[in-house]
Amino acid sequence: MNTQQIKSFLKSNSRLKALVHRFIMHPVKTRPNWWVRLFMFTYIHRGKKTIIYRSVRKDIAPFNEFRLGDYSVIEDFSCINNAVGDVFIGAHTRIGLHCTLIGPVTIGDDVNIAQNVTISGLNHIFKDPHQKISEQGVATSMITIANDVWIGANAVILAGASIGTHCVVAAGSVVNSSIPPYSICAGTPARIIKKYDFEKKDWISCS
Repeated sequence: MNTQQIKSFLKSNSRLKALVHRFIMHPVKTRPNWWVRLFMFTYIHRGKKTIIYRSVRKDIAPFNEFRLGDYSVIEDFSCINNAVGDVFIGAHTRIGLHCTLIGPVTIGDDVNIAQNVTISGLNHIFKDPHQKISEQGVATSMITIANDVWIGANAVILAGASIGTHCVVAAGSVVNSSIPPYSICAGTPARIIKKYDFEKKDWISCS
């Protein structure tokens, strides 16, 4: 029985799923229990010469995937969380100081993410005003960041957003939609301020 078959079986048996989830995840800390984290080295996938600094909080559960490509770095005081979706990070990519990554998210190769960036594929459900938001569960939507992207400090990338190849996200921006390749975006919410014109061989203002 492969991983997908196990997931399908657990989804069909809510009581068993709850028991397994409680064994793996701490109900208050919402991170894998310490005895699960002891075996983290057996279920995370790291390429050659990767660096994850010791102070990084690794809320990485075995029921979703985490992959870090060759020569990639996750710097101090960052948090990586795959509890609600897979986290894939490509090769030669750097996650800066104090960043937060919550799946589902796919980050390409040669990506530079500056300090204090939040990338979260998770949203809390709040439809029912008669029920506490904390009791309504969560919804997820994949974030996709293509190859060769630079994300400035304090930017926020929200669930469902996608950022194309060779894009720049200005510091402090909030990205909640799709940014096409070879664009520079800025603002809250982020809008495209420049695009690269291959005929003119220059960045052209969009304002």
